[in-house]
Amino acid sequence: MVSSVLQGRAEQLATDALSWLVDQARPSTGGLAWPNRPSQDESDPMLYSGAAGIVLTLLEANGHFGDERYAELALRGGRGLVAVVDDGWDNSSLYFGLTGIAVALHAIHEQLGDRDAGAAARRALDTVRRRFDGHRWGPQVDLLGGNAGIALGALAVGDPDLALAAVTPFVATAEPTRHGVQWETREGRIARQHHISHGTLGVAAALTAVARATNRSDLLELALAATDDVVSRDEAGPDGFLVAHSDPPDRPELIDRYNFGWCQGPAGDAQVFRLLQREPGQPRFARLVDRCWYTVTHCGLPRRLRPGFWDNNGHCCGTAGVLALACDLLVDETGNNGDVGGFADVLVADLADRATRDAAGCRWSNVEHRATPSVLEPRTGWAMGSAGIVRELLRYARIDTHRDPGYRVLWPDQPR
Repeated sequence: MVSSVLQGRAEQLATDALSWLVDQARPSTGGLAWPNRPSQDESDPMLYSGAAGIVLTLLEANGHFGDERYAELALRGGRGLVAVVDDGWDNSSLYFGLTGIAVALHAIHEQLGDRDAGAAARRALDTVRRRFDGHRWGPQVDLLGGNAGIALGALAVGDPDLALAAVTPFVATAEPTRHGVQWETREGRIARQHHISHGTLGVAAALTAVARATNRSDLLELALAATDDVVSRDEAGPDGFLVAHSDPPDRPELIDRYNFGWCQGPAGDAQVFRLLQREPGQPRFARLVDRCWYTVTHCGLPRRLRPGFWDNNGHCCGTAGVLALACDLLVDETGNNGDVGGFADVLVADLADRATRDAAGCRWSNVEHRATPSVLEPRTGWAMGSAGIVRELLRYARIDTHRDPGYRVLWPDQPR
């Protein structure tokens, strides 16, 4: 159970944050566009940090409140994204490129019946397909910036052929390890990353999803081998689950050895394990989800125990991404995760305490302890900004009510 008082507070925070997001919109070719942050002159169309992620949040708000203003804003944002597609945005990936833009346009088509958006989503993926050299689209093959994410985005838009083409190179490039396989997920980088955003588990998620969609058992076997490699690196068993960021350590002067959020820690690892636990004969992954949750709830977050430990409110490596997992577990109603609702309350209360609220609405600032000043400008988008936080506040507000607690918008990296 979650706090009914906090549910109302979360909904009001989301409403105020939506007001701030709407105020950041700027006219674009035929529609609306958004910057990554208010001081930025250039518009950002990306799923990670710009308009594509904001459009999905507006669709979530429309479904949640039944308010046609948000639908109209999503349509106008979609028209801005259509112009980006037709101008030939030069990145093809899910979080930074045309695939993510296609996911947002497809969602507009599916939920609001806008045929132009649907046609533009198909054009975007046609461009992505033409750019494929048979191996990759660029230096990255990971979930955020390369093949793995393009596969998940293609599935979300209903293009399993492109998804299969995107993951097929992983069969030949898998590197055997003592316990499974891993990949070079960024060209020329010696370090091998392990988690969902840039590492082995992101590839495993793509392989699992494509295996299910195309009935390819060999791809599932490869995903399981990849997961076995990561599980073998756990340092927190038998109750918890914690794997280092990378081996050998990637830029240790900049990157902490251990992270706890969605991108590089157990909050994201659990999402891959949730996907795999739905495969026949894989009950062990339910226990791994429980172990991830144990570590997330016992590591100290959302307290800021030291500089760099937990400085982000956002979805990618902050509190909103952990709240997403809490909402998922509440909807799943599986496993032995303890008082999930109680910890979700803690996360929402922390987001409420850290919000900046004034006449302009509500938004959140993150901290970069290595920079001066350390408090960063509020951002608009999904990964580090208000859009990703709003989405999870609205989902939290629907838990234990008569409203649908499931996804209104399915992010490509999370199972339904």
